[in-house]
Amino acid sequence: MDRRSLIKNAGIAGVLAAGVAPAVHAQAAVRWRLSSSFPKALDTIFGAAEVFAKNVKAMSGGKFEISVHAGGEITPPFGVVDAVQQGSVEMAHTAPYYFFGKNECFALGCAIPFGLNSRQMTAWTYEGNGLKLMREFYAKYGMISFPGGNTGAQMGGWYRKEIKSMKDMKGLKMRIGGFAGRVLERMGAVPQNIPGGEIYTALEKGTIDAAEWVGPYDDLKLGFNKVAPFYYYPGWWEGGPQLDFFINQKAYDALSAENKAIVEAASAVAHVDMQAKYDARNPGALKELVGKGTKLRPFSNDVLAAAFKTSNEVYAELSAKNEDWKKIYADYSKFRKDANLWFQFTEAKFDSFMQSQQKSL
Repeated sequence: MDRRSLIKNAGIAGVLAAGVAPAVHAQAAVRWRLSSSFPKALDTIFGAAEVFAKNVKAMSGGKFEISVHAGGEITPPFGVVDAVQQGSVEMAHTAPYYFFGKNECFALGCAIPFGLNSRQMTAWTYEGNGLKLMREFYAKYGMISFPGGNTGAQMGGWYRKEIKSMKDMKGLKMRIGGFAGRVLERMGAVPQNIPGGEIYTALEKGTIDAAEWVGPYDDLKLGFNKVAPFYYYPGWWEGGPQLDFFINQKAYDALSAENKAIVEAASAVAHVDMQAKYDARNPGALKELVGKGTKLRPFSNDVLAAAFKTSNEVYAELSAKNEDWKKIYADYSKFRKDANLWFQFTEAKFDSFMQSQQKSL
């Protein structure tokens, strides 16, 4: 749906929430199940699905209820797309790039190395062609998508040893989600795709040498600082990873117009709510991690330059062999170029000055 439709439907949802649309109360009750890819312990990323469900119930006057299930309760964390396709659950909340093995285009709906930041991703989705292009792609899997949150730019993960140069990447066994593993593999690392709830044990036992998740708030909860001392930044593979609500197309089509408007409005609330929580909670968590001995390190320029070069080589190859990728990435990359030109003159300069004045604030 385009922006005008979103605003119109959000307005409808507001009326429903105010309780002045009795028609919705006359509808038959709707009961759905939502399967998440995340553990309940992560109140930010898993919590977005709960925020969504809570608002759906409130806006429908209790006539539309969605039960939220953590990864592993109904389906495995990485089995949610199959479950939605098959109709065994009506919807899922996940990071689309987990499913790049089905088609690399899933990553474009979430994050790719050196891609859009969170604000740019939201802009491409709602005001660019992002929502239209990704929905055309997801329709091939019998699903419709709604934005379901963004973590903001992520950290670069936890390491048992320092990463001073490219040679330290060779043979590094690293848990990393989504498409970035393709790039790391070419850089000599050994990517591992492990669900969030299993990362600590793998890192503790030495099954992996490094792991990335999201950022300080979640990482502190998961205790990664106890088993790996070095914390790198930035997460160049996730400048603005967007999560999605995937809904079985037939289930969505069966909803009334009012309930479709509620789903759209509730997803927008959850989308904004997630990043607000991360932006508010990450600073304090980072201070606590440093206070406990965490060693913050920036990635060296040679690592970043090699990653950037490798990423663009991968994108060129994909454009030559994957028509879906070629179509979506052409639009995505053009939007990214224009957005970065604008941010160069505004956000980047303002932010860098404010950060240089940190001690006087």
